[in-house]
Amino acid sequence: MPSSADMTPDAPGTAAPARLVGLAPLVSERTAVLVLGSFPGAASLRAGQYYGHPQNHFWPILQALWPQHPLPGRDRYPERCAWLLARGLGLWDVYAACEREGSLDTRIRNAAVNDFAALRARCPRLSAIAHNGGESFKHARAVRTALDLPAGLEDGPVPSLRLPSTSPANASWSFERKRAAWAAAFAPFGLID
Repeated sequence: MPSSADMTPDAPGTAAPARLVGLAPLVSERTAVLVLGSFPGAASLRAGQYYGHPQNHFWPILQALWPQHPLPGRDRYPERCAWLLARGLGLWDVYAACEREGSLDTRIRNAAVNDFAALRARCPRLSAIAHNGGESFKHARAVRTALDLPAGLEDGPVPSLRLPSTSPANASWSFERKRAAWAAAFAPFGLID
């Protein structure tokens, strides 16, 4: 499903940033809530890991939601992934590839949207799509169309949710405020013990 983000032409005489390719989806047949970011930041791409920036609140928020299930350390990423999948979550990004300097969503150019239609069969228990931040949420309707879901964001059995970004760039939300919003979003789907 090709699409593009708002495109702003580069200034004449400047080289376009390199084309970046995102990470593979992290989902299983147990995925009830699919968390969609926009595109991995530079630290995540370097590490080949979702939410790899040490100041991103994503993993700490999840640990705060499930304190009775210790989160494996940053150096044990495959175990972290298994831990996340066991909680009923899945991860992916809206964009498959883009051009971007740095890590800010506002710098994304010439983006191609991921193939969500192919993902649907891998997540038979999908109950909600949780967009991690505004850039991801801008594409909520396109994601729903690709997944063959009703167009309305609240319609049908799989709502689309807009969550506060866990990025360190979202400094206007405290950790506790983000945690509370994520907990409230996950609770209706039986993900909070």
